Amino acid sequence: MRRLGSTRRTGRTRRRVTAAAACAAALAALTAVPAQADEPERRVPHWELKDTGTPEVRFRGLAAVSRNTAWAAGTGGTVLRTTDGGASWRNVSPPGAAELQFRDVEAFDARRAVVLAIGEGEASRVYRTDDGGATWTESFRNTDPKAFYDCLAFFDSRHGLAMSDPVDGRFRILSTGDGGRTWKVLPDAGMPAAQEGEAGFAASGQCLVTSGPKDVWLATGGAARARVLHSADRGLTWRATDTPLPAGDPARGVFALAFRDRTRGLAVGGDYRPDQPSPRAAARTSDGGRTWRPAATPPPAYRSGVAWLPHSRTAALAVGPTGTDLTADGGRTWRTVDTGSFDTVDCTPDRGCWAAGEKGRVARLEH
Repeated sequence: MRRLGSTRRTGRTRRRVTAAAACAAALAALTAVPAQADEPERRVPHWELKDTGTPEVRFRGLAAVSRNTAWAAGTGGTVLRTTDGGASWRNVSPPGAAELQFRDVEAFDARRAVVLAIGEGEASRVYRTDDGGATWTESFRNTDPKAFYDCLAFFDSRHGLAMSDPVDGRFRILSTGDGGRTWKVLPDAGMPAAQEGEAGFAASGQCLVTSGPKDVWLATGGAARARVLHSADRGLTWRATDTPLPAGDPARGVFALAFRDRTRGLAVGGDYRPDQPSPRAAARTSDGGRTWRPAATPPPAYRSGVAWLPHSRTAALAVGPTGTDLTADGGRTWRTVDTGSFDTVDCTPDRGCWAAGEKGRVARLEH
């Protein structure tokens, strides 16, 4: 019996070593740059904080355009933009927005972006800029006191959606076909009925995500079951699926989604209260969200943001107030690689990964 126990421990040790090596390889591949013969050995990739000069702001909205350009949106109606990799930041906040809470930003490039302010009634608004934030146009203001908008997402530079918590028993969806300049409420005939207490979490701008020209997913919590809703026709009809993430309480559910393509996706969340455990904080799907499987080794705590690493079929990052986790096997197992606090994460095709969160924290993955 002792021999069998020893063998099992050795197997677990080998698996842990293999997982750690895979995670390290995934991070190294992300920021790999051809080395010169006389260069010193490169350090392990890590989050490098960029000084935003805004320690009073919590950034839950993040849009990474490239390794050089990123937008961050947060409390106090704050919107920042960098075009030099975070060396400097320009405050491009819309005028008169100091009382608003920006929780999502979608940027098409260094000049064009759309931001969402969340809240009940008229606190939910959408702004758009075409000149890098020098000027903004308010393109939507909610007038329904029962609506509360949480997230927005775009399929391309013209077509996008925004989601509200349920109104009259169903999630409400806004649609734009002109890049966020105008919006209309979609009919809810194809939306499944919401559960009692079900809502979205405006925690990272990732409760509504897209992949390709028509597929979109919506994450929920706060009810008996944490669900993901999927639409294959830009929000006209939806199918709801239960997930194994924590549920049964207003503080629990799916907080963020990421899809590498229209079939393979990740879900993270848990219980956002710091004194409550989140034993099943991640799940994965390989069929577009029809079914979800729990991670064999999930993140150790609540996570609010998730993003696939560029140029990898199996690597992704998840972030939350207690740290960053990496998966190198498509969400089956996760390993903590950083203990800093972040709320959201976003990556770009040119190997740029950014994270943002409380106390003005914005970072880029660096060597």
